Amino acid sequence: MVADHRKPPDLTDTFADHFAPVAAHYATFRPHYPATLFAWLASLTPGRVLAWDCAAGSGQASPALAAYFDRVVATDASAAQIAVAVPHPQVDYRVAPAEDSGLPSASVDLITVAQALHWFDLDHFYAEVRRVLKPGGVLAVWSYGVLTVAEAAVNRQLQRFYQETIGPYWPPERRHVESGYQSLPLPFPELQPPTFDMEVSWTLSELLGYCRSWSASERYHAECGHDPVIDLAAELMPLWRRPDQRQLITWPLVLRVAKKPIAL
Repeated sequence: MVADHRKPPDLTDTFADHFAPVAAHYATFRPHYPATLFAWLASLTPGRVLAWDCAAGSGQASPALAAYFDRVVATDASAAQIAVAVPHPQVDYRVAPAEDSGLPSASVDLITVAQALHWFDLDHFYAEVRRVLKPGGVLAVWSYGVLTVAEAAVNRQLQRFYQETIGPYWPPERRHVESGYQSLPLPFPELQPPTFDMEVSWTLSELLGYCRSWSASERYHAECGHDPVIDLAAELMPLWRRPDQRQLITWPLVLRVAKKPIAL
């Protein structure tokens, strides 16, 4: 049976854009995902014609998908995020909610949701997934939690900032990221993915820019009238030694993948 494609009521009107105030920081400082992730996902799909990067933000995954698919449609409900996305000839950026993509039925080989599934109305989103995926198409969702800095003293201060300073300002949905989406259902049988990690080598200013891209940092700033990252910078500067020094930073990537059966 083909899913009902009528637009779910009020989804756009009730969308809470937690990232509009930090869209520029998000675009500049959010880490990108390993190329091996996209190569593995592309190996699972029935074709490589169209990928839908859902809740694409400012395109942290979209151009990487374009290396494997003829065309990528990257949607996000936040116009502010789409406005700062880096153009790519194979990527079509659109403002659209996850639950109403506007894509033709049975047209998509791969749907990716990077660090965003916890914001969705899952019943309506999965109805859209069933509608637009080709038979044998793949849905891949992933999340990453708090980063780890190789320098132990820096890492201790950063974890304290995340848990204590801005901890109360995270939206409730953040708990799903921290649990690796394990409590959220998927609409099709799951596959067992390999392990992927993200790694970057950042200066202190790059790390601080990333911390400013957190919605909790912005919410703290808005409610308390003070940028909490300024205090974090003061704590980290003596530990960082030199401003141009780079430190290894890692995130474990939690990936869940489901494949639409050939016949439903």
